[in-house]
Amino acid sequence: MSTLKCISPIDGSVFAERPVASMTQAEAIVDRARKAQKSWAARPLDERISLVRNGLARLGGMNDEVVPEIAHMMGRPVRYGGEFGGVDERASHMADIAEDALTPIVIEDSDSFERRIEHEPHGLVLVIAPWNYPYLTAINTVAPALIAGNAVVLKHATQTLLAGERLVKAFIEAGVPEDVFQNIFLDHETTSRLIAAKSFGFVNFTGSVGGGKAMEKAAAGTFTALGLELGGKDPGYVMEDADLDAAADTLIDGAMFNSGQCCCGIERIYVTEKLYDAFVEKAVGIVSGYVLGNPLDQATTLGPMANVRFADLVRSQTAEAIGQGAKAHIDTSAFADDGGTYLAPQILTNVNHDMRVMREESFGPVVGIMKVADDAEAIRLMNDSDFGLTASLWTADAERAARIGRDVETGTVFMNRCDYLDPALCWTGCKDTGRGGALSVIGYRNLTRPKSYHLKKALT
Repeated sequence: MSTLKCISPIDGSVFAERPVASMTQAEAIVDRARKAQKSWAARPLDERISLVRNGLARLGGMNDEVVPEIAHMMGRPVRYGGEFGGVDERASHMADIAEDALTPIVIEDSDSFERRIEHEPHGLVLVIAPWNYPYLTAINTVAPALIAGNAVVLKHATQTLLAGERLVKAFIEAGVPEDVFQNIFLDHETTSRLIAAKSFGFVNFTGSVGGGKAMEKAAAGTFTALGLELGGKDPGYVMEDADLDAAADTLIDGAMFNSGQCCCGIERIYVTEKLYDAFVEKAVGIVSGYVLGNPLDQATTLGPMANVRFADLVRSQTAEAIGQGAKAHIDTSAFADDGGTYLAPQILTNVNHDMRVMREESFGPVVGIMKVADDAEAIRLMNDSDFGLTASLWTADAERAARIGRDVETGTVFMNRCDYLDPALCWTGCKDTGRGGALSVIGYRNLTRPKSYHLKKALT
C-alpha cells in the first residue's frame, strides 16, 4: 500500500503520513456519500445552516492546535494566528445569504399555473484543496456545498495532509452526518479515475494550471461540472495620485506575506515615473526589516517555503533575471537563507516581460517593479500575462480605477487594497487562471443546478 508523506519545510522531517485509498476503498466512500446525500438534502435549510455554523465553531475551538500544525506542514509563522478569522468570515457570509440565494425563483403562482425555478444540489461534490491556505481555500466550497444540500468528499494536498482530516473532524463532531462530509487520501491516478467514472456532480479544484488540465482531461465526456482556480501573476499599478506609503506597505505585504505563496499575491508592480524611485526605496526598506526563520518562533515574520522545489523555482527565476540585467535590491546575506526551503526575499528592478520572473508564476517572495509612463502602458503590461485573477489599482480617483479596471483582463479589480477575498463578491478568474466562481450568490449557483417546474393546475 502506498502512502502520502508531508515533509515539513522546517527541518525536512516527515511530519505526517497517511495510506492512499485504493480504488475499491474510494468507490465505497463515494457510495456512502451518495446514499447519505438524499436525506441530507431533505433536511430543512435552516437545519443544514445551523450544523455548518456549529462545525465552524468547533473548528475555531481547535485553533491552538491548528496554528502550529500549519507551521509544521507548510511553514507559515505562528505569529499570524492561522486562518480561522477568514474561514469564519467566508463561511458565515455564505450561511447568512443562503436562504435568499437558494429560494426558488417564482415566475407564476396563480389558480392556473405554478411556474418556478429551484436550485437542485449537484449531489456529491469533490473538493481538491491546495496547501498554501489549507482551510481558507477548502471552506470556500465546503460550507456552501453542504448548505446547498450536497454531500462533500474532501481531498487535501499532501503538503497539508492533516488539514482535511481536521476539518471533517470538526464538522462531524458538530453534528454533520459522517457520510455527508468525508476526508479521503488519494493519489492522482485514482482521483482521475473517479472523475472519469462520473462519481461526482461537481469538482472544485484549486491548484496549478497543469492540475487543472488534468481535471479537464479526466472529466472529458462526462459533462461533470468543474470549478477551477489555477495560476496567477497578479499586478499592482501605482498612479501619480496614490497614497505612496499605503501603496508600498500594502503591495509589498501582498507580495511577501506567506512567503509569497498566495493565490492572489502581488507578483508584478508597475509604478508611475513620478513615484517610482520613492516607491522602490520604501519597498526595499520594508523587506529589509523582515525576519526569516523558524515559523514556530514568534519573532519570525517570514517562514520557509513549503517545499524545496518551490524555493528552487524562485531562485532559478531570480538568478536568470539578474543574469539578463535585472537589479537585485535586497542583501540576501542578511537573511538566514539555507539554500533549501528558507529563501531570502528579493525585490528586482530593471525587469521586463522577456524575463520569466515577470511572466511565469513565481509563488514565492520575489517581486519585480517596473516604471510606466501612463495608464495605457500599465494596462498593456497588466494584460500581458497568461493569468487573470486580481489586479490592484492605486489612485484617489474611483472613476479612473473603474475605467482602467474595465480594460484589465482579470477576475477582481481592487482599488487601494490587494490580496483579499470578499465573500460577498464572486471569486473568479479568466485566461489560464481558470473558470467558474466561488462564494457570493454566484457560488451557490455553481454548486446547484437549475430545475424548472411548470405545473398546470386547471385542465379546462
